[in-house]
Amino acid sequence: MQVSHKVSTVSVVFDEDNLLTDAGLVPVMALAEQAGLDGLVDEHVRIVGAKNSAGANPGAKVTSVVAGMVSGADSFDDMNRLRAGATSKIFTGVRASSTIGTFLRVFTHGHNQQLEQVFRQVTANLVKTAGMLPGAGEFAFVDIDSLHLETYGYAKQGAVNGRLKGKKTLHPLIATISTPLSRPVIAGIRMRRGNAADVRGASRFTAQILKQARACGATGMIVLRGDSKFYSAKVVAAALRNGAQVSITTGSNPAVNTAITDYTSQHENTPDRGWTPIHYPNAFVDTETGELISDAEVAEMPFTAFTSKPFAQQVNGRLIVRRVKRLNPRNTNGEADQLTLFDTWRHHAVFVTGTISLLQAEAHHRAHAVMEQVNADAKASALAHAPSGSFQANAAWATCWAIAHNLTRAAGHLASGHPQGFYARATTPTIRATLINVPARTATRARRTVLHGPTNWPHRQAFTLLHETVSARAPSAA
Repeated sequence: MQVSHKVSTVSVVFDEDNLLTDAGLVPVMALAEQAGLDGLVDEHVRIVGAKNSAGANPGAKVTSVVAGMVSGADSFDDMNRLRAGATSKIFTGVRASSTIGTFLRVFTHGHNQQLEQVFRQVTANLVKTAGMLPGAGEFAFVDIDSLHLETYGYAKQGAVNGRLKGKKTLHPLIATISTPLSRPVIAGIRMRRGNAADVRGASRFTAQILKQARACGATGMIVLRGDSKFYSAKVVAAALRNGAQVSITTGSNPAVNTAITDYTSQHENTPDRGWTPIHYPNAFVDTETGELISDAEVAEMPFTAFTSKPFAQQVNGRLIVRRVKRLNPRNTNGEADQLTLFDTWRHHAVFVTGTISLLQAEAHHRAHAVMEQVNADAKASALAHAPSGSFQANAAWATCWAIAHNLTRAAGHLASGHPQGFYARATTPTIRATLINVPARTATRARRTVLHGPTNWPHRQAFTLLHETVSARAPSAA
């Protein structure tokens, strides 16, 4: 593709008052209104006594932040894209970036708890409106993970050198709800200092997330999945108290190693040695070696977790162990240094409760890797930066991102028309590029506003379906 005219003969003038840069915000923010975002913020977020009336009209300010994030903003300055072109003709209550910054900087821990309450109610409303968790009434997963957000500058509260050596980070907890038929929905995010331990606050966070999962329609079996950093007696106890099963990586520890050794010695003379061969049709990367794993063996064995704790904190369950052959190191010619006298293995153990079968439990736990996609979405959008020096402002910013993420996913579901559609399973950057960042010229005809999008836009059918679905659910007065 080439420019059809000489560049020197092309002029650029920014003077189109009727151009809407992000036409996808029209149905998306209408969806947010139907979920009650504006009204819930005004009802629950109460900021009094702030200078310069920073706490006035919190609903308009939060919805402006969310709209900016949906369209791709990752800093305060990026919010000014909402004030360009014909945006003021289509939307009311748009706030400037300086106003938004002043508003978030007056947040306290209490205000963030109020905003989290809004987030929980809006998320439950979106899930029910868009049908984002099909099958949740029978079976659902709750995944918990931690996220390292790199910060820049020297005036970020709570940003210290943590797990990423030489880099200052914030270290929030994040949790999602999903089903075997759906993509994850953000269930909660909680900001923490950069050097906070992975499991810090995880038990209380787990209890809140499981209650949120019930509010979102997960009334059947729930399995809490997590990495070895969440293998904690308090986390498991919180899950069991709230009616969930667990599937958590144990890591390598003496109790687990002893259980695996005893099991192997007891079954070494049986025909199958107690291990079931398994072939993965889609190879995955071993987190320890970086190698692609396509074949392995799995076994299950009874196990009592946390035996070093008081009896009341011990939990009976099973170990689901996957083992793969340990390969000899390669020499400079790419060949094994020597042949092995006998096979040696690397073991990966997962502690599970409940009655899910061996192969299902192993497959379900591997699907916990979906959290990597959620983390990537976060770092590719509004959480690419911590925009403020205030810790509480950044915490509020993270909660607004969670609302924007779920709102974008809900729009994808409605644009698909069914849970397995392309946009229902697409990443948020894909939804943003195809359905949100769509330029359109505004015009008025017979007392109606018409958005004229690009001719032959390849995603026009999905955009039209999204708009018509949201419009059909709007109050008749609108």
